[in-house]
Amino acid sequence: MGSVASLPRLTSDFDYELPRDLIAQKPLPQRDESRMMVVVRREGEIIHSRFFDLPDYLHKGDILVLNSTKVIPAKAWGKKDGLDIEFLFLKEREDGAWEVLCRPAKKIKKGDRIVFASGFEAYVANVEEAGKRVLRFFEGEVLARLKNIGFAPLPPYIKRPKRDTNLRPLDLERYQTVFARKEGAIAAPTAGLHFTPQILERIKKRGVIVCDVNLEVGQATFQPVRAERIVDHKMLEESFAISPLAARKINLAKKENRPVVAVGTTVVRALESASEQGRVSSGTGSTSLFIYPGYTFKTIDRLLTNFHLPRSTLLMLVSAFAGPDLIQKAYAEAVRQRYRFYSYGDCMLLI
Repeated sequence: MGSVASLPRLTSDFDYELPRDLIAQKPLPQRDESRMMVVVRREGEIIHSRFFDLPDYLHKGDILVLNSTKVIPAKAWGKKDGLDIEFLFLKEREDGAWEVLCRPAKKIKKGDRIVFASGFEAYVANVEEAGKRVLRFFEGEVLARLKNIGFAPLPPYIKRPKRDTNLRPLDLERYQTVFARKEGAIAAPTAGLHFTPQILERIKKRGVIVCDVNLEVGQATFQPVRAERIVDHKMLEESFAISPLAARKINLAKKENRPVVAVGTTVVRALESASEQGRVSSGTGSTSLFIYPGYTFKTIDRLLTNFHLPRSTLLMLVSAFAGPDLIQKAYAEAVRQRYRFYSYGDCMLLI
């Protein structure tokens, strides 16, 4: 990876040019039809493959770790005095109030009444930093009502007409992994979107040990890096949970020198945050871990991930894992070969 002095230090070092038509706007008809670039880190070799060949790159005794978080239908529109406002529901607080982002934010003040649907109304209890608002609802189970009116919280680079009910069912199904269990995320762990039950069964039949952790994907994952120097960027916190069984399986694998394969950068951040002195601790916690080149990985040996935005913390994480030069080479090759990028796009296996 090079000496510490030679490592990239500026956010601009993680920029690249991407033709807009390579940003995937819809998922492929079948989840496992996506392309998969295999990057062999030691040799610097790049292999063009398909996701349905993933089982062939795994071996008996490997540990494959999934993120079982479930995306909530977090995007909804409400009206204030007849004006349409777009809301992104971030998380429910212990007192039952909800943290949200909204746009146009400047139109929403403390005390405003918001009508989402008949019998589903709230008032703005507080205005907080970074554009957050706190909504308190008059009645009803908020998450249950969101399931009726909410949309998948797609990233802004996936373009949809406002309140596009035609694609709503597709996005609610496909912006979700087949192994999602615990509700709470506002973005999908996108590396997991390629899996099907059949692929998971093939993987298990090879003797691969599959386990899951949970990291509620929140603002931190897609928070823009605005600092000029990467060391000046501060990650927001995200909650994670690791079961005693998952910790035992992972720790035994590390003890026996069997590879731990992370499905997605969220799994990386959860396990690396819970790792100390070569062991992963079970339990719940929160992490603001920011991984960029120079970081020493404690648990992760291989990584399946999608292609990430320029200048993003996710691109910095994969650059730390495989080396900035190799990732730069791989991304340039992906553009040349017209891979599909970002959440609904293709994937990369770093071995």
